[in-house]
Amino acid sequence: MSWWERAVIYQIYPRSFQDSNSDGIGDLKGIEQRLDYLVELGVDAIWISPIFPSPMADFGYDVADYCGIDPRFGTLGDFDALLASAHQRGLKLLLDFVPNHSSDEHPWFLESRSSRDNPRRDWYIWRDPAPGGGPPNNWISDFGGPAWEWDKATSQYYYHAFLKEQPDLNWRNPAVERAMLDVLRFWFDRGVDGFRIDVLWHMVKHADFPDNPPNPAFTPAMGEMHQVLQLHSTDQPEVHGIAAEMRAVADSYGERVLIGEIYLPVERLMDYYGRERPGVHLPFNFQLIEAPWEARSLAELIAGYEAALPEGGWPNWVLGNHDRPRVAARRGEAQARVAAMLLLTLRGTPTIYYGDELGLSDVLIPADEVQDPRELREPGLGLGRDPVRTPMPWSDAPFAGFSKAVPWLPLNLDWRERNVERQRRQPSSMLRFYQQLISLRHEKKALCIGAFLPVEAEGNVLAYERRYGQERLLILLNLGSGQERFVLPEWAAEARPLLSTLKGVPRRTGRALTLRGDEGVILAAEGQRQ
Repeated sequence: MSWWERAVIYQIYPRSFQDSNSDGIGDLKGIEQRLDYLVELGVDAIWISPIFPSPMADFGYDVADYCGIDPRFGTLGDFDALLASAHQRGLKLLLDFVPNHSSDEHPWFLESRSSRDNPRRDWYIWRDPAPGGGPPNNWISDFGGPAWEWDKATSQYYYHAFLKEQPDLNWRNPAVERAMLDVLRFWFDRGVDGFRIDVLWHMVKHADFPDNPPNPAFTPAMGEMHQVLQLHSTDQPEVHGIAAEMRAVADSYGERVLIGEIYLPVERLMDYYGRERPGVHLPFNFQLIEAPWEARSLAELIAGYEAALPEGGWPNWVLGNHDRPRVAARRGEAQARVAAMLLLTLRGTPTIYYGDELGLSDVLIPADEVQDPRELREPGLGLGRDPVRTPMPWSDAPFAGFSKAVPWLPLNLDWRERNVERQRRQPSSMLRFYQQLISLRHEKKALCIGAFLPVEAEGNVLAYERRYGQERLLILLNLGSGQERFVLPEWAAEARPLLSTLKGVPRRTGRALTLRGDEGVILAAEGQRQ
């Protein structure tokens, strides 16, 4: 099996991980200083959100140079040093590739907008006004407002799925594809182990640019982007050929991995594993982020995902990221432990978002300290992402050991109690629990690469088996706050508990196990047959 099938991936938001030069912003040298912590945690790979030169209109997702490092984060030399240090410790390193759009300050776009006959005009998406005037169609930016920006100098509109400072590249132009595949080669040549591909499903638009249909379920609380269904502006069939070309580049470098950011229903998500040709290795599976926290519906969700996987398709799971509310904010701290056990015992590659291993919750950002353009454009809807991007609390030193200066975003209010140094000393802390889970996952092949088998349960209990040869593990998760009774199957009648989310172990009477509220437990029944 490939390394990425066995791996636990850890996402780092670089502005918020560790500041090494006292400017209040995290950087590459800061990440390098904290690599030993990641080894101690037990993860196998790190994915770093964008670090390329950028005006920071969308905090790095507006790239002005795909083959450089933003001075806020360091230099190419700093990156090479970080990569070498990671590899020396057995850690893989993934970068964040942003191919759908560039910055409006990228040299390509400056050329493209300079005149209608510039050779790079068709590197971006330009359209004449609608017959009656105004934008070419009704497409809406994901950040609210029209997705078309008028360019007075050349009397055309350009398309931007996000901010007007993020013009979309025209992936129907072969020259764009060649240039962007060369970007992948540039970083692979430096030794990068893979990429997370930003908004992969956005990359190709309908060639005729028809209106998107209205969304009959729209309410203003959803945000303006949901006024229409993105039928023609996303998920076009041609994107799979592009993904296949990216995959071919990655495969030419040996064991590399491509992970696609794709928010689509499962049946359409599966296409991104590849159709006629292989696509990305791992189309991100975000279902646990927004799924109802209810045992029967989660059991159905997991079974449906497993059943939908194409032959040879490897699963993956995510609890949170830099765009979505943290799991502790959604579920509460007690259930966040249960969620961690779920994430790290399901079949497939798990990705942990930095700080979740401390039980960090969303941080309330005062109105005058908001940085995120998403919140600034549509305030008060809960769409802002600043609350999940706050600095990592390392200790109870000033500014939580993150920086010697005021951080770019506020710290979590409880940083003096909730930090790495303190949780290292607490045997039952969330950090120690994550370490134990990851260690057990690496130790037990049943958890790492074994089969997944659902187990019948009632009430608030989610149950399943992980099996590899004679090694059989039973995972029981109580998704509620009250006690739940579970009768062990015959094959697990003598199973012994390996790890619980709570202190101690569940009470057992014969084959009946009493799970305490908010308890998850992993039981081992090695060598026993059903």
